[in-house]
Amino acid sequence: MERTDILIIGGGIAGAALAWSLSTDHRVALLERETDCGYHTTGRSAALYSETYGSQAIRALTVASGPFLRHPPQGFAERAILHPRGCLHIARGDQMEKLTAALIEMQQMVPAINPLTAPECLTLVPFLRADQVGAGILESGACDIDVDLLHQAYLRGARANGAVIRTQTPVVSIRPDGDGWRVETPSGPWQAWTLVNAAGAWVDRVAISAGIPPIGVEPRRRTITLVDPPAGMDIGRLPFVVDIDESFYFKPTGGKLLLSPADETWVEPCDAQPDELDIAVAIDRLQTACDLSVTRKGRSWAGLRSFVADRNPVIGFEPHVPGFFWLAALGGYGIQTAPAVAALAASLIRDQGVPERLTSLHFDLADVSPARLRA
Repeated sequence: MERTDILIIGGGIAGAALAWSLSTDHRVALLERETDCGYHTTGRSAALYSETYGSQAIRALTVASGPFLRHPPQGFAERAILHPRGCLHIARGDQMEKLTAALIEMQQMVPAINPLTAPECLTLVPFLRADQVGAGILESGACDIDVDLLHQAYLRGARANGAVIRTQTPVVSIRPDGDGWRVETPSGPWQAWTLVNAAGAWVDRVAISAGIPPIGVEPRRRTITLVDPPAGMDIGRLPFVVDIDESFYFKPTGGKLLLSPADETWVEPCDAQPDELDIAVAIDRLQTACDLSVTRKGRSWAGLRSFVADRNPVIGFEPHVPGFFWLAALGGYGIQTAPAVAALAASLIRDQGVPERLTSLHFDLADVSPARLRA
């Protein structure tokens, strides 16, 4: 029997960040079923930090994460985590009402948002088709995230604090054990006072194995492919471009355009694979919006983004079940919110309430509490 204070199931960005946060003053262990932490979702991200993306709760968590990502603790990472990119939201003439509504909503949390005319959008992205752009919004503070750097820094920091991190360690069964939990794995049992369910698309299966009702997590597949940019064009300074309906987006990466149809296809928890139809849809939407002919596609991949019905995360203790903590349903926002999500989860586990940084952003704990799903 191996014993620890807190046992985290799942080594994605959320589990890794929480392990780092808690291991300063607790014995922490993290169990990951795959050969590498972050295999399914964290490692397949479009890697954008955007303070205008998601619900009110998500935006608060993102804004609260900004200071850490821009200026991490001394020695945390060997180079910068964020790199300026900018995010351009574009709208056709028939989408102007939606663009105006989006601008008003964005400015509530992020005042430094710039409305752009169609010619200004075309100056930023010259290969956009003039007849497909009526106006735009530029979020100049949006950044690329070095996802692997951030994830590995959390794991490395957690280990340095004494946390135990085990890969290739699937959970076989979970049951209450006195005041804590007993978790069986192929390499032997674990005992912990607090069990954190950070298993991504598999969180409901983990809960059921512990005798706890599922929260209704829906894994959604997101497909990404790489295509060639316009010949002879230096694309390095292009912004991340997304249409106001989020029916496609693209950004430069490694000399290619990273492209997605922003699909959200429900699938069972799995090692998600790209769908050829989704790739074709993405290319068609890109060619409609841009003066660009895609003659061949490059590498493609897919990841899982997990949601519950209201599309907010689930962070907190299961009502009336001592010691079972949910860190789930982070959707496509887990990386950009990781510092604030970990700080919130660690504070709740320590029974210290919501961090002041979040309360100052009008964050409401009820929006992410598991209790809202048990009514």
